[in-house]
Parts: sequence; C-alpha cells; structure tokens
Amino acid sequence: MSIAQSVQNQPGQQLTISNTEAERELKGVERVAVLLLALGEKHGRRIWEQLDEMEVREISAAMARLGPVTPKMLEELFVDFVKKISSNGALNGNVDVTERLLSSFLPGDRVSVIMEEIRGPAGRNMWEKLSNVQENVLANYLKNEYPQTVAVVLSKIDPDHAAKVLGILPEELALEVISRMLKMEAIQKEVLEKVEQTLRVEFMSNLTNTSRRDSHEMMAEIFNNFDRQTEARFLAALEEDNRESAERIKTLMFTFDDLMKLDAGSCQTLLRHVEKDRLAIALKGASETVREFFFGNMSSRAAKMLQDDMEALGPIRLRDVDEAQSGMVATAKDLAAKGELMLSKSKGDDEIIY
Repeated sequence: MSIAQSVQNQPGQQLTISNTEAERELKGVERVAVLLLALGEKHGRRIWEQLDEMEVREISAAMARLGPVTPKMLEELFVDFVKKISSNGALNGNVDVTERLLSSFLPGDRVSVIMEEIRGPAGRNMWEKLSNVQENVLANYLKNEYPQTVAVVLSKIDPDHAAKVLGILPEELALEVISRMLKMEAIQKEVLEKVEQTLRVEFMSNLTNTSRRDSHEMMAEIFNNFDRQTEARFLAALEEDNRESAERIKTLMFTFDDLMKLDAGSCQTLLRHVEKDRLAIALKGASETVREFFFGNMSSRAAKMLQDDMEALGPIRLRDVDEAQSGMVATAKDLAAKGELMLSKSKGDDEIIY
C-alpha cells in the first residue's frame, strides 16, 4: 500500500484524494498545508499549536485553496520530506538552512524580520515590540519580577514608555527600581540574553491573552461609530437594562463634542488635516458652542469664509453630518496615535485616548 493510500484510509481523515485529477507541483506554503491536512486533527494538533497567528492564517488560506491532491502528489511530498529529515541520519541546523526553510512558507518581509532578530544584536526587535505593549499590561507583568529585572527591562525600552510603566507599578517597587537603575552599570551580555529569553517565553508569547481589551472600552469604540440616532437608541435601551454599564460606556466614548477639549495647538493641527468642505458639513450640524470653539482657533478671515461655506450648503442630511463629524474624530485619533496632537476626555486629564 502506498503512503498516499495509507493516509487516505486513516479513520477521520478529511483529505480528499482523487486519482483522476491532474497532477501538479506543490510549492511553498501549499506543501505545509498538505502535510498538516494529511496528518489530521489528532496528529497535527501539536504542530498547529506551535504556529503563530500569521502562520495559521497563511496555511489555512492555502489549505482552503488546495483543491484535489492526487495520491502521487501526496506520496512524492512525503518521500521528499522523509529524505530531507533522514539524510545521513542527522540534521544540521544553521542560519542559512533556517532562512531557506522559513522562505518556503512565509512571505519575504516576515522572514526578514525573524532573521534580523536572529542575526542582529540579540533581541533588538523584541525590545521595540515591548515598547509598543500597553503600559498597564507590561506593568502588571513586571510587578511580579525582581526589581533588578524590572530595572533592566525599563532601561531598554523608550523613556516615555518606561515612565508610564513606573507610574503604574506599586510605589515601593518603583522606588527600588529607580534606585537600581541609578546604580546600573553596563549590563552583561549573558544577563541581557537571559532576560530577553524570559520575556519571549513567558510574556510576549502570551501577550494576546494578557492584553485582552476591557469589554466596555471595546463597546465604547463601537458606539463611537454609530450614527447619533442608533447611538441614542442603544444607549437608552442599555440604561434601562444596565445603567452602570451605560454610564461606563458614555464615559469611555470620545465624541465630536469632546474635540472641544483640544488645546489650541492640537485643534489647529486637526484643522490642517480636515478638508474644508467636510469641516463645513460637520459644523453645520454642531452646537453653537462647538462652532465658536473651532472659529476661535482660526483666523478671522478663515472663520468668515467657513461660515459663508456653511450658509451656502443649505439643508443637509443628518447622515452626512454624522459622517463628517465621525471622520473628524477618526482623524483626531489617528493624529493622536502618531503623537501629533493630544486627546483628552477632560481639561485636567492628560490621559491620551485612542
């Protein structure tokens, strides 16, 4: 019996093989998809568990597009696989072999990132990624580590991010970390590599589970994208069912009216990035207070021209106003994420919301 026939006859096997289909050469990620499909759920499970999300997506997409695989195609793939792993009775792992293997099923840019981390200064990309982890998530992990370990980590990430993490840590731990950072000399390579390895295994690999968003934050973002009638309808219904959750969502939402909390510089930055016709439509449906706020952050001539544009619009649909206002809020959030302006829910609060 051939390998392909053996695979085909396994109980529960989901791979459909037809002798009548035209044979073709399996390439790249297709080869991985066929192997995992042939292994099935029971034998392939441990391999799937070792893949990251991007790899799972790519292999799954290739698997969905495979179509029929003939017994000969499957047998040739298995024989080739066995030959490669059993050549000379041993395997030789090195950088070049690793890169070639990754290139067979990952896109070039993904391979470059992985290989750069392997070849370059140890963990360089890992530290960059760590600087993008939400400060509360990172602080929650570090609060259970030794002060010296925390000091090493904070010395390697961006200073502004380190400051936010220190501000969240328990005060006693934070002061001890500061003291150790002040006394810190050059970090031994071995120590740094050990910390990096620990972070990769214990923290970065589990980041998806540890950084799950608060459900109210997620819902507030969804409500931000409703038109005002839908938003009012759902909030009213939610207030009757769960007033506490409704109030929490309203507190977390960032609305068009919240743009009045922008300082003068941030407001002018936003205005430079909003098309004049969209601004006119957005302000046409705004309150007089909001209008005056934006007019006050323009030159007298620009404000007069904008008012003329608004008058020339005539009656406009509420839906168009909602779209224009939502667009301005989205632009403000994008600029905040780039560090070009600051958004705040209140004048006295420096928390950035995006």
